[in-house]
Amino acid sequence: MKQSRARWMAICLIAALFLGLAGCAVQEDPGKNLLDKEEKIGRIVNLFSPMEKTDPNAENVARSATDKTVLLAEERLGVQVNYITYTAENHQDKTYDDITLDRVRNNMDDIYLLNPDVIQTLGTEDRLMDLSRLECAKNLRDVVRTANTVNGKLVAIPQEVVAYGLFINKDMFDQYSLPLPETPEEFLECCRVFKENGIETPVGANRWWLETFVLAQAYADLYNGGNTEAEIAALNSGQSKYSDYMRPGFEFLKTMIDLGYIDAEKAYVSEAIEGEREDFLAQKTPIVMAYWGAANTETAYGATDFQMQVIGFPSSRGQMPVMPMTGFAVGVNAEHAEDALRVMDVVLSDEALQIYSETNRVISPSKNVEVECVPALKPLNDRIQENVFVLGANAGMKLEQWGNTCLVVRELLNGATVDECMAEFDRLQAETLD
Repeated sequence: MKQSRARWMAICLIAALFLGLAGCAVQEDPGKNLLDKEEKIGRIVNLFSPMEKTDPNAENVARSATDKTVLLAEERLGVQVNYITYTAENHQDKTYDDITLDRVRNNMDDIYLLNPDVIQTLGTEDRLMDLSRLECAKNLRDVVRTANTVNGKLVAIPQEVVAYGLFINKDMFDQYSLPLPETPEEFLECCRVFKENGIETPVGANRWWLETFVLAQAYADLYNGGNTEAEIAALNSGQSKYSDYMRPGFEFLKTMIDLGYIDAEKAYVSEAIEGEREDFLAQKTPIVMAYWGAANTETAYGATDFQMQVIGFPSSRGQMPVMPMTGFAVGVNAEHAEDALRVMDVVLSDEALQIYSETNRVISPSKNVEVECVPALKPLNDRIQENVFVLGANAGMKLEQWGNTCLVVRELLNGATVDECMAEFDRLQAETLD
C-alpha cells in the first residue's frame, strides 16, 4: 500500500533542478512525450531526467550547468551520454515518479535523476547500486549522505543541495513596517496586516510545496535539538507518532486557509511556480515558497522589480530552511553499469561540481565546493551555514516524508479536517510497522 501511494507522489522537486516549472507529469502514454535520443554509437550511457516545459525560448541555466558536467565526462571517458527526457502536461497526468519507478524496475536506462520518495522506494527494493565506492562519494556533506542512504547503502548523489525557503517582497513588508517573521505566530500576524490592507491572498501557493511549512514546524526540534537519532528511532519503532509532530503544521495551514491567507482551491490545482509567479512579480501577493535555484533564473524569480529576500519557514526555532534531496542513481541491472558509474564519478567530482555550482549558483553536495550566493539568498544561506535546517527527505525514516506529507496536505486543501489528516499519518505509520 505504501509503495502504491508513492506512485502517485507527483512532488515536482526534481523539476526544480531543471526549471520544469509546470509539472511532474506526462501523458498516459509516456511514449508520446519521452524524447528518446538513443543512438547506438560506440560506448553510450542513457540518462533519464526532466525537461523544461515553460517558456522554451528562455535560457535553462540548470540544464546548461548539467550539460557542462556531462560534456566533461564524455570528453574524459570517451563515452556518449544520451538524454532521455519528458515533457510535462498537467496535474491530471502521470507523474515523473510514475515514469521513473517503471523505467528503473524495467532496466530501461542507466542513470536516473530521482525524487526523494522514489530514491527511498527503489533503494528499499534493492534496485539501485551502492555508490559509496565512487571517489566522489568521499567528499559528500554529511547531510547528503544521511538523506540518501537506504539500508546502509548510498544509493543517490545530487549535483546540488536543494533548499526551500520563503520568497519575500521586502518592499511590501517595509511598506507596512512588518519585520520578517520568525515564528508561526509572527507569520500569521504579517498575513493579517496584509489582508486588512487589501492584499487579497498574502501567500501564493501551489499543490506541491505547502508541505514545507509543515516540515519546518514538525522537525525544527528533531533536527536541531541534539537528539535526532533517538527521535527517529522512536518514530521508526512506533514509540512516537508522526502525527504528533505534524499536527502543529497542519493546524497552521488550516488557519491560513480559513482566514483566506491561502487560496486552497487554486493551490490544489496549480503547478509549481506557474500558479503564483505572476501575482508575486506583479506585487499582488507578498509571499511565495520556492527552491534556492528559483532566485537565480529569470524563468522563476531571478529578475524582480522589487527587493526580494529568501528566508526560512516560520518555526519554534526561527526561520527554518527545508532541504529535501534529489539525486542521480544507477540501476542495479543497468545495461551500461560500469560506464554509468564512471560518468557519475566525473559528473559528481569536485571539479565538475565547481563548474555546476558556479554556473547555477547553488549549494554543492561536496564539502569542498563553495559558491557565493546572490544577495537575495543570504538570509537563507546564513541559516544553512549555521547548520540550522530541517531535512525534507530522510531515507533513515521508515515513513517517507516529502511525498507523503505533500499528499496529505493536498487532502487538507481539498477539505479534509486536521484530525482526518492526522489519522492518515497514523495509518501510514502503521504500514511501516507491519
